[in-house]
Amino acid sequence: MTPGINIARQHKIVHRVHEYAHDASSESYGLEAAEKLGVPGEQVFKTLVVALDNKALAVGVIPVSSMLSMKLIAKAAGAKKAAMADPADVERATGYVLGGVSPLGQKKRLKTIIDSSAEKFATIYVSAGRRGLEIELSPVDLKKLTNGLFAEICQ
Repeated sequence: MTPGINIARQHKIVHRVHEYAHDASSESYGLEAAEKLGVPGEQVFKTLVVALDNKALAVGVIPVSSMLSMKLIAKAAGAKKAAMADPADVERATGYVLGGVSPLGQKKRLKTIIDSSAEKFATIYVSAGRRGLEIELSPVDLKKLTNGLFAEICQ
């Protein structure tokens, strides 16, 4: 079990865990997950950590088929600027390795913004905290578990 799965279980959130054989040579972990699970890229979400201009970290949860807008996530997080966070800072703050960062069960709770496109799905898939492991849950439950908010954050 990962901390992300444990959080969903502790809160009695309806979820499903999906495991697949991760290919280390894959160029996009998120697109690989969508392909191996047979799910549209718009329904599989990746977890990206950004550094805000006040040095705080924030999490953007966006479809693997989309690109994060630094301008839009900064605005949603109440900052002027955002940039991708340093990988070492991401791993230290979340407790997860890159490619397996889950929005759930992070060591340090970070401000979480979920792209509003998630709201059109009954369930979405996010990393469960390890490469090759996804958790499927409702976007509303993800928002609740992360104390997040929905906003348009893709380009």
